Amino acid sequence: MAEIYEIDSSLISGFKPLRPDDGHKNTFGTAVICAGSEYMTGAAVMAAGAALRSGAGLVKVFSEDRTLNAVSCNEPCALLEKRPEPAAALLRKAALLCAKADSVLIGSGMPRDYDGMEALTEVFLEKAGNIVLDAGALPVKPDVLSRFKDRLKERAVSAVITPHIGEFAGLTGLSNAEVLSDAENLAAGFASGNNCVTVLKSAKTIVATPDGKIFINDVPNSGLAKGGSGDVLAGLVAGLLAQGMEPYKAACSAVFIHSMAGQICAGDLGRRAMLPTDLEFYLKDAYLEAGWDSEDE
Repeated sequence: MAEIYEIDSSLISGFKPLRPDDGHKNTFGTAVICAGSEYMTGAAVMAAGAALRSGAGLVKVFSEDRTLNAVSCNEPCALLEKRPEPAAALLRKAALLCAKADSVLIGSGMPRDYDGMEALTEVFLEKAGNIVLDAGALPVKPDVLSRFKDRLKERAVSAVITPHIGEFAGLTGLSNAEVLSDAENLAAGFASGNNCVTVLKSAKTIVATPDGKIFINDVPNSGLAKGGSGDVLAGLVAGLLAQGMEPYKAACSAVFIHSMAGQICAGDLGRRAMLPTDLEFYLKDAYLEAGWDSEDE
Protein backbone atom coordinates (compact mmCIF):
# COMPACT_ATOMS: atom_id res chain seq x y z
CA MET A 1 0.00 0.00 0.00
CA ALA A 2 1.52 3.31 -1.09
CA GLU A 3 2.03 6.09 1.41
CA ILE A 4 -0.28 9.00 0.50
CA TYR A 5 0.27 12.60 1.59
CA GLU A 6 -1.54 15.86 0.96
CA ILE A 7 0.43 18.63 -0.73
CA ASP A 8 -0.24 21.56 1.58
CA SER A 9 1.61 24.40 3.29
CA SER A 10 2.60 22.24 6.26
CA LEU A 11 4.43 19.87 3.89
CA ILE A 12 5.95 22.54 1.68
CA SER A 13 7.11 24.92 4.42
CA GLY A 14 9.89 22.56 5.39
CA PHE A 15 11.15 22.21 1.81
CA LYS A 16 12.11 25.81 1.07
CA PRO A 17 15.58 26.24 -0.41
CA LEU A 18 18.07 28.29 1.58
CA ARG A 19 18.45 31.93 0.57
CA PRO A 20 21.35 33.47 2.53
CA ASP A 21 21.67 37.24 2.48
CA ASP A 22 25.28 37.01 1.33
CA GLY A 23 24.44 34.76 -1.62
CA HIS A 24 25.12 35.72 -5.24
CA LYS A 25 23.77 34.56 -8.59
CA ASN A 26 25.92 31.44 -8.64
CA THR A 27 24.77 30.55 -5.12
CA PHE A 28 21.24 30.04 -6.40
CA GLY A 29 21.98 27.88 -9.40
CA THR A 30 21.61 27.93 -13.16
CA ALA A 31 18.57 26.55 -14.96
CA VAL A 32 18.67 25.80 -18.68
CA ILE A 33 15.28 25.99 -20.39
CA CYS A 34 15.25 24.10 -23.69
CA ALA A 35 11.78 25.11 -24.81
CA GLY A 36 9.76 26.83 -27.48
CA SER A 37 9.48 26.54 -31.24
CA GLU A 38 8.49 28.79 -34.12
CA TYR A 39 4.75 28.67 -33.39
CA MET A 40 4.92 28.06 -29.62
CA THR A 41 7.24 30.81 -28.45
CA GLY A 42 5.18 31.59 -25.36
CA ALA A 43 6.02 28.29 -23.67
CA ALA A 44 9.66 29.32 -23.27
CA VAL A 45 8.65 32.79 -22.09
CA MET A 46 6.40 31.40 -19.35
CA ALA A 47 8.80 28.66 -18.29
CA ALA A 48 11.70 31.10 -18.10
CA GLY A 49 9.64 33.64 -16.17
CA ALA A 50 8.62 31.03 -13.62
CA ALA A 51 12.20 29.77 -13.24
CA LEU A 52 13.44 33.32 -12.71
CA ARG A 53 10.80 34.03 -10.08
CA SER A 54 11.50 30.73 -8.35
CA GLY A 55 14.70 32.35 -7.11
CA ALA A 56 17.17 30.71 -9.50
CA GLY A 57 20.34 32.76 -9.95
CA LEU A 58 20.62 32.37 -13.72
CA VAL A 59 18.12 31.17 -16.31
CA LYS A 60 19.33 30.41 -19.82
CA VAL A 61 16.86 29.75 -22.66
CA PHE A 62 18.10 27.37 -25.37
CA SER A 63 15.87 27.82 -28.41
CA GLU A 64 15.36 29.04 -31.98
CA ASP A 65 15.42 32.67 -33.14
CA ARG A 66 11.74 33.57 -32.92
CA THR A 67 11.45 32.16 -29.41
CA LEU A 68 14.63 33.91 -28.27
CA ASN A 69 13.24 37.20 -29.56
CA ALA A 70 10.04 36.65 -27.56
CA VAL A 71 12.01 35.82 -24.42
CA SER A 72 14.23 38.86 -24.90
CA CYS A 73 11.20 41.14 -25.08
CA ASN A 74 9.23 39.59 -22.22
CA GLU A 75 11.86 38.22 -19.81
CA PRO A 76 14.99 40.35 -20.27
CA CYS A 77 16.67 38.84 -17.20
CA ALA A 78 17.01 35.51 -19.02
CA LEU A 79 20.17 34.60 -20.91
CA LEU A 80 19.80 33.44 -24.51
CA GLU A 81 21.44 30.57 -26.37
CA LYS A 82 20.52 29.66 -29.95
CA ARG A 83 19.86 26.01 -30.81
CA PRO A 84 22.16 25.14 -33.75
CA GLU A 85 20.48 23.42 -36.67
CA PRO A 86 23.12 20.82 -37.62
CA ALA A 87 22.48 17.79 -35.43
CA ALA A 88 26.08 17.34 -34.32
CA ALA A 89 26.40 20.99 -33.31
CA LEU A 90 23.07 20.85 -31.47
CA LEU A 91 24.13 17.87 -29.38
CA ARG A 92 27.58 19.35 -28.63
CA LYS A 93 25.97 22.58 -27.46
CA ALA A 94 23.50 20.67 -25.28
CA ALA A 95 26.32 18.76 -23.60
CA LEU A 96 28.25 21.99 -22.97
CA LEU A 97 25.18 23.64 -21.43
CA CYS A 98 24.71 20.69 -19.08
CA ALA A 99 28.25 21.09 -17.80
CA LYS A 100 27.39 24.53 -16.41
CA ALA A 101 23.76 23.91 -15.43
CA ASP A 102 22.24 22.85 -12.13
CA SER A 103 18.99 21.85 -13.82
CA VAL A 104 17.57 21.43 -17.31
CA LEU A 105 14.00 21.64 -18.58
CA ILE A 106 13.29 20.22 -22.02
CA GLY A 107 10.13 19.91 -24.07
CA SER A 108 7.79 22.79 -23.23
CA GLY A 109 6.43 24.21 -26.47
CA MET A 110 8.44 21.74 -28.57
CA PRO A 111 6.65 19.33 -30.92
CA ARG A 112 7.49 15.65 -30.59
CA ASP A 113 8.56 15.62 -34.24
CA TYR A 114 11.12 18.38 -33.69
CA ASP A 115 14.18 17.37 -35.67
CA GLY A 116 16.61 15.69 -33.31
CA MET A 117 14.26 15.61 -30.30
CA GLU A 118 15.08 12.04 -29.31
CA ALA A 119 18.84 12.56 -29.54
CA LEU A 120 18.62 15.89 -27.74
CA THR A 121 16.54 14.40 -24.94
CA GLU A 122 19.00 11.53 -24.60
CA VAL A 123 21.94 13.93 -24.25
CA PHE A 124 20.16 15.83 -21.50
CA LEU A 125 19.11 12.63 -19.74
CA GLU A 126 22.71 11.44 -19.78
CA LYS A 127 24.48 14.71 -18.96
CA ALA A 128 22.13 16.78 -16.78
CA GLY A 129 22.33 16.38 -13.01
CA ASN A 130 18.68 17.42 -12.60
CA ILE A 131 16.16 17.31 -15.42
CA VAL A 132 12.49 18.09 -16.03
CA LEU A 133 10.84 16.50 -19.07
CA ASP A 134 7.65 18.09 -20.39
CA ALA A 135 5.39 18.01 -23.45
CA GLY A 136 7.44 17.33 -26.58
CA ALA A 137 10.14 15.47 -24.64
CA LEU A 138 7.60 12.79 -23.63
CA PRO A 139 7.56 10.23 -26.47
CA VAL A 140 4.73 8.01 -27.68
CA LYS A 141 6.29 5.90 -30.45
CA PRO A 142 6.98 2.44 -28.98
CA ASP A 143 10.64 2.22 -29.97
CA VAL A 144 11.45 5.75 -28.80
CA LEU A 145 9.45 5.23 -25.60
CA SER A 146 11.37 2.05 -24.82
CA ARG A 147 14.71 3.83 -25.14
CA PHE A 148 13.37 6.78 -23.13
CA LYS A 149 12.40 4.51 -20.24
CA ASP A 150 15.83 2.86 -20.33
CA ARG A 151 17.51 6.26 -19.99
CA LEU A 152 15.24 7.15 -17.05
CA LYS A 153 16.14 3.94 -15.26
CA GLU A 154 19.87 4.52 -15.73
CA ARG A 155 19.93 7.94 -14.04
CA ALA A 156 21.62 8.40 -10.66
CA VAL A 157 19.25 11.29 -9.82
CA SER A 158 15.59 10.74 -10.66
CA ALA A 159 14.23 12.83 -13.50
CA VAL A 160 10.96 14.74 -13.07
CA ILE A 161 8.34 14.21 -15.78
CA THR A 162 5.28 16.48 -16.02
CA PRO A 163 2.65 14.88 -18.28
CA HIS A 164 -1.02 15.84 -18.43
CA ILE A 165 -3.55 13.03 -18.71
CA GLY A 166 -3.28 12.71 -22.49
CA GLU A 167 0.51 12.66 -22.45
CA PHE A 168 0.55 10.09 -19.66
CA ALA A 169 -1.86 7.94 -21.67
CA GLY A 170 0.72 8.03 -24.46
CA LEU A 171 3.48 6.98 -22.06
CA THR A 172 1.48 4.02 -20.78
CA GLY A 173 -0.44 2.91 -23.87
CA LEU A 174 -3.77 3.49 -22.12
CA SER A 175 -6.76 5.65 -22.96
CA ASN A 176 -7.45 8.93 -21.18
CA ALA A 177 -10.43 7.33 -19.46
CA GLU A 178 -8.33 4.43 -18.20
CA VAL A 179 -5.75 6.83 -16.77
CA LEU A 180 -8.40 8.92 -15.02
CA SER A 181 -10.04 5.84 -13.52
CA ASP A 182 -6.87 4.78 -11.67
CA ALA A 183 -4.57 7.80 -11.80
CA GLU A 184 -2.88 7.40 -8.42
CA ASN A 185 -1.87 3.78 -8.89
CA LEU A 186 -0.80 4.30 -12.47
CA ALA A 187 1.36 7.30 -11.60
CA ALA A 188 2.91 5.39 -8.72
CA GLY A 189 3.60 2.38 -10.91
CA PHE A 190 5.23 4.45 -13.63
CA ALA A 191 7.37 6.35 -11.12
CA SER A 192 8.63 3.23 -9.36
CA GLY A 193 9.06 1.25 -12.56
CA ASN A 194 11.04 3.94 -14.35
CA ASN A 195 12.99 5.68 -11.58
CA CYS A 196 11.33 9.07 -12.06
CA VAL A 197 9.23 11.56 -10.14
CA THR A 198 5.93 11.61 -12.02
CA VAL A 199 3.82 14.78 -11.86
CA LEU A 200 0.48 13.75 -13.36
CA LYS A 201 -1.41 16.97 -14.09
CA SER A 202 -5.20 17.20 -13.96
CA ALA A 203 -7.87 18.86 -11.80
CA LYS A 204 -6.25 16.72 -9.08
CA THR A 205 -2.48 16.71 -9.53
CA ILE A 206 -0.49 13.69 -8.35
CA VAL A 207 3.22 13.58 -7.56
CA ALA A 208 4.51 9.99 -7.40
CA THR A 209 8.06 9.07 -6.36
CA PRO A 210 10.28 6.11 -7.25
CA ASP A 211 10.14 4.85 -3.64
CA GLY A 212 6.36 4.49 -3.66
CA LYS A 213 5.12 7.73 -2.08
CA ILE A 214 2.14 9.61 -3.50
CA PHE A 215 1.52 13.31 -2.90
CA ILE A 216 -1.82 14.82 -3.94
CA ASN A 217 -2.96 18.36 -4.61
CA ASP A 218 -6.74 18.15 -4.87
CA VAL A 219 -7.68 21.81 -5.39
CA PRO A 220 -9.51 22.04 -8.73
CA ASN A 221 -9.25 25.40 -10.50
CA SER A 222 -10.66 25.63 -14.02
CA GLY A 223 -8.81 28.92 -14.44
CA LEU A 224 -5.64 26.85 -14.86
CA ALA A 225 -7.23 24.78 -17.63
CA LYS A 226 -5.58 26.86 -20.34
CA GLY A 227 -2.59 26.29 -22.59
CA GLY A 228 0.55 27.55 -20.87
CA SER A 229 -0.25 26.63 -17.28
CA GLY A 230 1.94 23.54 -17.55
CA ASP A 231 4.85 25.60 -18.89
CA VAL A 232 4.75 27.75 -15.76
CA LEU A 233 4.74 24.63 -13.57
CA ALA A 234 7.65 23.04 -15.45
CA GLY A 235 9.67 26.26 -15.17
CA LEU A 236 9.04 26.38 -11.42
CA VAL A 237 10.26 22.81 -10.99
CA ALA A 238 13.42 23.54 -12.98
CA GLY A 239 14.12 26.71 -11.02
CA LEU A 240 13.72 24.98 -7.66
CA LEU A 241 15.93 22.08 -8.76
CA ALA A 242 18.61 24.59 -9.75
CA GLN A 243 18.64 25.80 -6.14
CA GLY A 244 19.55 22.36 -4.84
CA MET A 245 16.18 20.87 -3.95
CA GLU A 246 15.58 17.12 -4.17
CA PRO A 247 13.44 16.19 -7.19
CA TYR A 248 10.32 15.15 -5.25
CA LYS A 249 10.55 18.22 -3.00
CA ALA A 250 10.93 20.52 -5.99
CA ALA A 251 7.97 18.84 -7.70
CA CYS A 252 5.67 18.99 -4.66
CA SER A 253 6.68 22.58 -3.92
CA ALA A 254 6.10 23.70 -7.49
CA VAL A 255 2.70 22.01 -7.59
CA PHE A 256 1.59 23.74 -4.37
CA ILE A 257 2.96 27.16 -5.32
CA HIS A 258 1.51 26.95 -8.83
CA SER A 259 -1.88 25.91 -7.44
CA MET A 260 -1.87 28.62 -4.78
CA ALA A 261 -0.87 31.30 -7.29
CA GLY A 262 -3.76 30.11 -9.44
CA GLN A 263 -6.23 30.33 -6.58
CA ILE A 264 -5.17 33.86 -5.65
CA CYS A 265 -5.15 34.92 -9.30
CA ALA A 266 -8.66 33.50 -9.78
CA GLY A 267 -9.84 35.50 -6.78
CA ASP A 268 -8.60 38.71 -8.39
CA LEU A 269 -9.28 38.15 -12.08
CA GLY A 270 -11.83 35.33 -12.18
CA ARG A 271 -11.33 31.82 -13.51
CA ARG A 272 -12.65 32.68 -16.94
CA ALA A 273 -10.47 35.73 -17.50
CA MET A 274 -7.19 34.69 -15.83
CA LEU A 275 -4.29 33.62 -18.02
CA PRO A 276 -1.18 31.52 -17.40
CA THR A 277 0.90 34.66 -18.01
CA ASP A 278 -0.76 36.21 -14.96
CA LEU A 279 0.55 33.50 -12.62
CA GLU A 280 4.08 34.88 -12.49
CA PHE A 281 2.81 37.98 -10.70
CA TYR A 282 1.01 35.98 -7.99
CA LEU A 283 4.01 33.87 -7.01
CA LYS A 284 4.96 36.29 -4.22
CA ASP A 285 1.63 35.67 -2.49
CA ALA A 286 1.94 31.93 -3.06
CA TYR A 287 5.38 31.89 -1.42
CA LEU A 288 3.89 33.64 1.61
CA GLU A 289 1.17 31.00 1.81
CA ALA A 290 3.85 28.30 1.65
CA GLY A 291 5.75 29.91 4.53
CA TRP A 292 8.79 30.58 2.33
CA ASP A 293 9.04 34.38 2.46
CA SER A 294 7.81 35.34 5.90
CA GLU A 295 8.59 38.80 7.25
CA ASP A 296 10.72 37.39 10.07
CA GLU A 297 12.84 35.12 7.86
